[in-house]
Amino acid sequence: MPVVTTDDGVELYYEEAGTGTPLVFVHEYAGDLRAWEPQMRAFARRYRCIAFNARGYPPSAVPHDPAAYSQDRATDDIAAVIKGLDLAPAHVVGLSMGAFATLHLGLRHPHLARSLTAAGVGYGAEPGKRDQFRAEIDATADRIAEEGMWKMARTYGRGPTRLVFEEKDPRGYAEFMSQLSEHDTDGAVLTMRGVQRERPSLFELEDRFRAMKLPTLVIAGDEDDPTLEPSLYLKRVISTSALLIMPRCGHTMNIEDPDAFNRAVLDFITWVDAGRWWERNPETLSGAIIAGKAKG
Repeated sequence: MPVVTTDDGVELYYEEAGTGTPLVFVHEYAGDLRAWEPQMRAFARRYRCIAFNARGYPPSAVPHDPAAYSQDRATDDIAAVIKGLDLAPAHVVGLSMGAFATLHLGLRHPHLARSLTAAGVGYGAEPGKRDQFRAEIDATADRIAEEGMWKMARTYGRGPTRLVFEEKDPRGYAEFMSQLSEHDTDGAVLTMRGVQRERPSLFELEDRFRAMKLPTLVIAGDEDDPTLEPSLYLKRVISTSALLIMPRCGHTMNIEDPDAFNRAVLDFITWVDAGRWWERNPETLSGAIIAGKAKG
């Protein structure tokens, strides 16, 4: 079984396909590497693609020490995969929990990344939502611990930002729910309490995002309300970022609308690899509504 071992001794299971420039996929809380199958199949035709399971998601190891789970650990696990497989610098594509870790990789280990794609990112990030988010995290983690993930999946998977997936693609949604129900209960609880609950708000990191110069693509579904304001915020503070809002799309846009997602990511990383991704022109931030400065 292919694994990478982290600096704290946790084995992370990974799968890979294709050859070429490295492209690493980092999954969301309710997913695992299987959720990247539409991307692995498409991008492996041109890139060396790696998807891995986070700690707490078998067949990766499930540490039972709560201290083994944090935002820094999740970020360092991406770094461990990139370094362990000699991928640097790699394009890194993350969804939700994986997108938080992807952005933190850009802040803490920028030399390991060629570009960052952060999709569905921002749950609990808005300052006015922190208390609500943490209260919901506590209640959900308690229910998972009590009922087991196999049962709680039927409730968790019907969150308001996932219902459009069921409406559009009942078969795809059923597969997502089946895979979610297979997650390890202890790993799910510890990840929720250690990574999700305790991660810093994106809005607390503005100075660091303004200093980050890695090419960045932010993607949000227009029916994924908790990510819309954070995505606009990221566009405004990361000078090398672009923002895409996908229509009639919820939280899991890579499996809800894989064709549109893949086209957007491919276009982005093609620009980056061609050396044609640039920092935003400061004149576009002048505050003027109509007229600008004449040239010459």
